Parts: sequence; C-alpha cells; structure tokens
Amino acid sequence: MPHFLCQTCSIQFAETEAPPSLCPICEDERQYVPARGQQWTTLERLRGGHANTWRTLEPDLLALRSVPAVGIDQRALLVRTPQGNFLWDCIALLDEATIAIIRALGGLAGIALSHPHYYSTMVEWGRAFEAPVWLHAADRAHVTRPDPCLRFWEGDTQPVLPGLALHRLGGHFAGGAIAHWTAGAGGRGALLSGDILQVMPDRKHLGFMRSYPCLIPLPPAEVRRTAAYCDALLFDAIYGAFHEREITTGAKAALARSAERYCDWIDRMVEP
Repeated sequence: MPHFLCQTCSIQFAETEAPPSLCPICEDERQYVPARGQQWTTLERLRGGHANTWRTLEPDLLALRSVPAVGIDQRALLVRTPQGNFLWDCIALLDEATIAIIRALGGLAGIALSHPHYYSTMVEWGRAFEAPVWLHAADRAHVTRPDPCLRFWEGDTQPVLPGLALHRLGGHFAGGAIAHWTAGAGGRGALLSGDILQVMPDRKHLGFMRSYPCLIPLPPAEVRRTAAYCDALLFDAIYGAFHEREITTGAKAALARSAERYCDWIDRMVEP
C-alpha cells in the first residue's frame, strides 16, 4: 500500500489503500487547505518529475532543495562534522541520486526537525541512512507516520553530535526547535532556524509568527523570551528555511534588533 503525501505541506502518512480524508497539518490554523481542495501524491510520483539541487552555503554546510518546488518549498541543510554528517529539516524528495551523494559524503549520523511543517518524508530519510530522527516530544501528536527511527527529546536542550545541539524555542509550535552549530560561520557559531526564526528577504531581519501564511502573530512576551534565550548562545550566522534566506554575519544583533522592532509595533497596536 502507498504512503500518501499531502501536496500542500508534503507530509507523509502511514500506508493506506486510499488517501487520507484530510491532512491534520493543513487543517491546523497555522497552515491551510488550498481553494482547490486537499490533493495527494506519493514519493514514487515525485521521483518521476522532480530532482534535488545542491548549494554550498559555507565549507561544511550544504543546502538541498527540490525543483520544481514541492509542498512548502523548504530546504534541508546538511552539516558536515568530524563525527559525522547531520541533516537539519527534511524535504519530500528522497531519490537514488540524493542517497548516493549523501553516502559518498559519509552518510548521516542523525536527522532533526525544527517543527511539524517540515516532517515531510522524515521516516524515509531515517530508514535510508539508518539514522535517528530527532523530534521534540511536545509535537508528538503531529506525527502522521510513526516509526522506530523517531527519537523524541524533551526539555530545552538536546546534544546530537559534538558541537551540535538542538534548542527548543517554541513559538511557532510548542516543540519548535533550532540547531546550534558551534563550528559554523568559521567558528563564530551558527543557528539553523527553520522558520522558528524566519529570515526575512532583506537578510537583515527575522520574523516571529504563530502562522506565516495565515498571519497570526506571537505575543511580545514570547518573542522577548525567544530573543533572550538565543542571546545566551554564541553565534554570528543564521540559516533559515528557504533559498537565499540566511544572515551570514551580524546575526545576533539582527535577532535582537528584529525582536525589538516586532515587539514595539505590537505594543503600539494594543496601547489604550
């Protein structure tokens, strides 16, 4: 039986004879069902008309993205470390070429997801590389294809490799997480943020939302807490979820400036 994928968010479901009646990720207030209605595909169909592209963001950081675009069109980031490679977030398309390239690079020591919108075909990735797939336990209810490769972590911090740790920020989702890579940005440190911290098109600011497509903001107290948490980490770069969404230097100041700007405008809106 096939594992159906939602065409809108690209999340994969447990195998069934017929497509699911709905996609709970898209029915949630943070996402949406398109006007044309819920539509479905499979990984096999994607392999027939899509391919993955690769881009070097810095010497030990590679970005993978599918063309034509699939689902939300996020990218996955491959971090190379002396202790093994680590995949941050997933894209739906996993084909023979991608598997061969990653195996030639040394395989994967682990995979982690920032939040449910990017769960995609995470089980396929975990099985293909016999790698643990790290998810925050607060988002366990959003898993649509359970599997033994899934590892649920709790609390605010989870080391996954030397020099690479996951941090729960919440906000967008209860278990919304970022990865802190101490060797990134030439040793100055980097955050891999998904869209828990959304790098804006100007690559000078970040956004903070409960829902980006549905324009549901976060309360200022939540944004201030997030900014304060990140200020305790050592980093100079932030790599976001989408193509050309990165701040390669001065990212800590950009985060503080963006949080201040966001909270200032929300506070003005609620002033008596």
